Amino acid sequence: MKKPIIVIKFGSASITTSDGEVDERTLLEIARQVAQLQPYYNIVLVSSGAVAAGKKFLTRYAGTLSERKAAAAIGNPLLLQLYSTYFKPFKIALAQSLCERQHFANRNQFVQLKSTYETLWKNNIIPVANENDVVSNKELKFSDNDELATLIAVGFGAEQILFSTSVLGVLDAKGNVIPELKVIDKAALSLARTDKSSVGLGGMTSKLNFARLANQMGIRAVIFSMQTENALLKAIKGETGTICLAQPKKVSSRNKWLASGSLIKGKVIIDQGAVQALLQRKSLLLVGVKDVVQPFEAGEVFQVFDETENIVAVAKSKWDAGDLIDKEKRTDIVLAHADDIVLL
Repeated sequence: MKKPIIVIKFGSASITTSDGEVDERTLLEIARQVAQLQPYYNIVLVSSGAVAAGKKFLTRYAGTLSERKAAAAIGNPLLLQLYSTYFKPFKIALAQSLCERQHFANRNQFVQLKSTYETLWKNNIIPVANENDVVSNKELKFSDNDELATLIAVGFGAEQILFSTSVLGVLDAKGNVIPELKVIDKAALSLARTDKSSVGLGGMTSKLNFARLANQMGIRAVIFSMQTENALLKAIKGETGTICLAQPKKVSSRNKWLASGSLIKGKVIIDQGAVQALLQRKSLLLVGVKDVVQPFEAGEVFQVFDETENIVAVAKSKWDAGDLIDKEKRTDIVLAHADDIVLL
């Protein structure tokens, strides 16, 4: 039988010490536990920590954008070497996968990426993914590695995505771990602290937002800490951290890519009648559009919001936003066909 896919993301704070150095004891635990999971899963590791591994080589490092890129360029091979050192006793080889946002925005490149990973898995090699910081720019970069991990999980049809962080899970107002979130709604998002670790880009809000996207695409997410004994083995079973439950939804591979991997270019607000039509799996008609907030061109992907600013869907446009201004709002003008709309 084909192995299910799991994506495991390690944040910088979860694999570094208090002084910002890579914690090799944690890498050993990752290797030991992943070795026990590999016979049963096709695994992708998404690891931050390249900047932490490389910044000590830069004189008077101050954390500027160029210095972060330089530190990542130094740190990426060092980080992979460290991982390889601890995986070697378990006879597991690793492959470095430096990704760019355009690899997911371009459907053909994404399919090639997936094919490459499948070849690695067939040879019992685990890909370790990270952003290609050296060449990424503001327009085409990942918001953080939580996004990269989620794009891989959604696009590849993973069974689970695990977010390893510096806290034990999502905490309630009293500081206790919430063991399960059935739905990640506004109430759940309000529990997240807005601060970030000193060595990472993401925070709990980021993890919850991307866990929400994964859940909507039928993927279970777990937010946990490697500080727990046998944390990975327990997280897979839902025995530690916060489990975010997958929503029962069947989405085609193409539409999973559309919902997560494609670059969002625009934003529209639609009326309640149009919302109801989308929920009935109908096309989006121009007559239902109240406002074009961010312009886009024909063939580009845009977000669809209702009048209370709640996101409803993402869709691929049949028209340029500029052309829409000149069109009368006739009921027969289709802005996006039903097959090019993914409800969220």
